[in-house]
Amino acid sequence: MVEQVFKLSVGNEKAVEKVVFDENIHYLHMVFNKDEGLPEHFSNSNVYMTVVRGRLSIGLDEQEVHEYEAGTLLKIPYKTKMNVKNLHAETLELIIVKAPAPRS
Repeated sequence: MVEQVFKLSVGNEKAVEKVVFDENIHYLHMVFNKDEGLPEHFSNSNVYMTVVRGRLSIGLDEQEVHEYEAGTLLKIPYKTKMNVKNLHAETLELIIVKAPAPRS
């Protein structure tokens, strides 16, 4: 086989999966239930965040929290302060692509 195949979790359980983590990109799959999310942090690359289902509540730098529905793609610049949360009853599912891949 030429292609590599990766499987994402399916369901509503909390998940933070590092699906592809190589020198080119970091591709992550995340699932959060109400009041779950990531610790506040600074982006370590350009971040492309797709809301697959649910509603994302995200605070960037010093902005107030904005909300984005399924079918939305956010492009977040390198070194942006991020506060990613699910503040709603519906399960939140995200695909995150970091490109170029962060360097240690």
